[in-house]
Amino acid sequence: MNDNNKAIAKPPNGRRRRLLSLLFGLFLAVGIGYGAYWTLVARYVESTDDAYVGGNLVQITPQVAGTVLAIGADDTDFVKAGQTLVELDQADSRVALEQAEAALATSVRQVRNLIATTAETEANVQLRATEFERARADLARRAPLAQSGALPAEELQHARDAVASSQAALDVAKQQLAAKKALVDHTTPATHPEVENAAARVREAYLAYARTAIPAPVSGIVAKRSVQLGQRVAPGMTLMAVIPLDQLWVDANFKERQLPELRIGQPVKLTADIYGGAVEFHGRVAGFGAGTGSAFALLPPQNATGNWIKVVQRVPVRIALDAQELAQHPLQIGLSMEVEVDTHERNSKATQKAARSTPAYQTKAYATQGELADRRVAAVISANGGDARALARRAKQAAQGAGGTRAAP
Repeated sequence: MNDNNKAIAKPPNGRRRRLLSLLFGLFLAVGIGYGAYWTLVARYVESTDDAYVGGNLVQITPQVAGTVLAIGADDTDFVKAGQTLVELDQADSRVALEQAEAALATSVRQVRNLIATTAETEANVQLRATEFERARADLARRAPLAQSGALPAEELQHARDAVASSQAALDVAKQQLAAKKALVDHTTPATHPEVENAAARVREAYLAYARTAIPAPVSGIVAKRSVQLGQRVAPGMTLMAVIPLDQLWVDANFKERQLPELRIGQPVKLTADIYGGAVEFHGRVAGFGAGTGSAFALLPPQNATGNWIKVVQRVPVRIALDAQELAQHPLQIGLSMEVEVDTHERNSKATQKAARSTPAYQTKAYATQGELADRRVAAVISANGGDARALARRAKQAAQGAGGTRAAP
């Protein structure tokens, strides 16, 4: 009986051992698998869900004062770079421009008159020089006759007085010519200082006139419109904002213990809550913040006072997104993102030391205004008899000397 009970009890103990062995083997396999995964993959990945989409808020501000007559775009509208967003009243600026152009025309004609009178003065100098030579020749003929007594001494004195008078007249004519040349020497009606001064006033007036139409510096979505029709605006007042959604990035806030493995240029995988895991974005680590978020807060913490509790700090890391992926799956500023950084590449520097050689952002929406102002000046000078080509050459040389290029309208 006892032997039969022992025989019956053995099988369950065997099954239990097999189950325990199987369970132990399963845990051992999971542990080995996780260890291999951590060794090959996980230890090279730094992730955070404290990441948000960032972008530029381009403020639209007037450069001149005026009254708003038209608003070309409203919130949520898409606008292109150069498109007029706000139009101001042009009446005052148009009058100022017409006055400046009239003053420029007067200056050109006055300089032409100076050049013409200079040529007349040169002819007068030649005339006085001829009279002086004639008087000297007359004196040279009369002097021998006076010595022989054939000519009265009074006539000889008259000849000497004529020489002195013609000499004085010649000196006066030369001084007048020098004074005239001092005003117009090495200049033309287009390059005379008075004309250039008047031309500068025309450019200033034209820029004030052109700036009554406020363009969009970049292409993007309009937001935060505050300007209203009939409102009197002043230079620097914020009217609205344009957000270029093709110039977005992600600010990922990593814990301070995660930073030692991060480097500029490391590849990044990102997912957005708006699309879920079905859409994956790719980017690169572009840079690191200069301090933690609390260091730049409006009210930084004062850890030297009161009871101190250590809080793990986070540092913002800038991540540049792939432009093509961003175009296929648009994002908005402030959206939440999940970030995974592959830290296999650790040869680059943790911080950027080289300065930028090109502008980070640039607009050409205002580039044509200076070119159009120069054309306006050249047209006024040409219409009043001046050679506008010399002015155009000088403007081109000045632009090349400054290292700048003006965009054609």
